[in-house]
Amino acid sequence: MRDALTNSMRASHVLALVLLAAGLMFAAFGAVTNDTFYLRLATEALIFGGLALAVDILLGYTGLLSLGQAMFFGLGAYVAAVVLIAIPSFWLAFGAALVAGILTGLIGGFIANRVRGVYFALITFGMAQVVAKVIYNTRSLGASDGLIGVPIVKINFGLFAVSSDNPVGFFLFTMAYVGALYLIAAYILDTPFGRLLIALKANERRVPFLGYHATSARLAAYVLAATIASLSGALYPMLRGFASPELLFFATSGNAVITVITGGAGTLIGAIYGSVLLTVIKSYVGSWTEHHLIVIGILFMLVVIFLPNGLMGVVRPWVEKLLARKTRS
Repeated sequence: MRDALTNSMRASHVLALVLLAAGLMFAAFGAVTNDTFYLRLATEALIFGGLALAVDILLGYTGLLSLGQAMFFGLGAYVAAVVLIAIPSFWLAFGAALVAGILTGLIGGFIANRVRGVYFALITFGMAQVVAKVIYNTRSLGASDGLIGVPIVKINFGLFAVSSDNPVGFFLFTMAYVGALYLIAAYILDTPFGRLLIALKANERRVPFLGYHATSARLAAYVLAATIASLSGALYPMLRGFASPELLFFATSGNAVITVITGGAGTLIGAIYGSVLLTVIKSYVGSWTEHHLIVIGILFMLVVIFLPNGLMGVVRPWVEKLLARKTRS
């Protein structure tokens, strides 16, 4: 089983490299054509891919359906926006979003992990709605208009800097940023802790007989997912210049779940591929009709019926076979 999991993760890494190469070519094309719209759109797809990554850790690996992961994404966006308006420092905003993700993940995890099954989904949905409504009605945070006026940020790396108003530079930075989140998640899930999460999904009742505390493992997975979602959300106000309360509502969480299932739950890289795919479809269909959600809904039903393992359920086994042949030769 360990060899199978290792081969699957290797295949995911290969697909991540393919996506990286495609992103670099896209950035080069955008730089030559001086494109702004599609570079910004691709950057947003990667940011929401980070949110989908967080959902996949819970849904695909731990077997927990969270309908409120947007709460952490939105909180990360608002925390970063507040910090950037006061002190336009990326690293300070990053640190604040990191702390916010860990703390709110602990609080939310203690509440949500008291229940199981559909009640877990409902309580995560309820928590997100409460926080979203609080922010929606808080005037100091812009209320329904959102928090606007986030300044342009220069991300200083010492030898060079990346500005958030540079479409190519910020796209490349976001790709590296989300790629780092993917690698961190992949590394953690490839440890004994990751095997424990898979065991929780398979049969939680047997986990205590292995000498592990199931509740603690679930809480750790929840905090990890909350932190990744918060860190992904921190990039949103840098891209768009504002943080909207809509980022915390159910539509954002629902889209993330659809993204994961479309890309392939339990694959990690499928979450990012799914985000890119759905963003392309929304953009293309949205240019023809305002009823693009109908197309997304039909696509989702077709995936659930005919591709229950998502896009990666078709692509990744093929990559695994290629890797196996290369290893034997």
